Amino acid sequence: MKHILIVEDIAETRLWLHDIAVVAYPEAQIDCAPFLRDARAMLEEKVYDLALIDIGLPDGSGVDVLRILRGHGAPTICVVTTVMSDDATVVAALSAGADGYLLKENPSDVLARQLSQIGAGIPALSPPIARRIMQHFRLTGPVSRNEHQLTQRETDVLSLIARGLRNAEVADELDLAESTIAGYIKGIYRKLGISSRAEASWHATQMGLTAKDPGTPS
Repeated sequence: MKHILIVEDIAETRLWLHDIAVVAYPEAQIDCAPFLRDARAMLEEKVYDLALIDIGLPDGSGVDVLRILRGHGAPTICVVTTVMSDDATVVAALSAGADGYLLKENPSDVLARQLSQIGAGIPALSPPIARRIMQHFRLTGPVSRNEHQLTQRETDVLSLIARGLRNAEVADELDLAESTIAGYIKGIYRKLGISSRAEASWHATQMGLTAKDPGTPS
């Protein structure tokens, strides 16, 4: 990540997020916008690799920032950073194009680690938000027909990588070789027509998956 934008109106929190971003990406150039109007102006001048966006802004909403970015067709990875975790806000942000959703209640070192993993295709989602997303789609969302194309073992693997586990960790959970897990992931990607862990996580939430017990038979 070479260019990062932080949209946050509270000065102390803005500095806190700036320090977290520095830990995650020491070489990045970081710009800060305290208001929606400032963010709008900055986005007209520069394309950012990553944007950390608060929801509650004095002159608008972080959802507006997401819509501006997606309206521009920018490749920016957008991560909401907020204290708001209600279903309506989470769904609104994800529907507007958020790639991740982190709660400010998490320790700074945890947030820095989650941000640093974005480059590896691991979505930045606080665990309570991931659970809310799964619960929301389990109760209200249609089940993807792609679910029926996956074997039980592929479903197990999809569930675990959606939690952010790396291949080696999935292998440990399921007592399988890492090369075997890589093969399952390749098959999952092919069947679902995807190419990243972020997309895999999204499909998992649509399917209402939760991690299954290790050793579930295929």
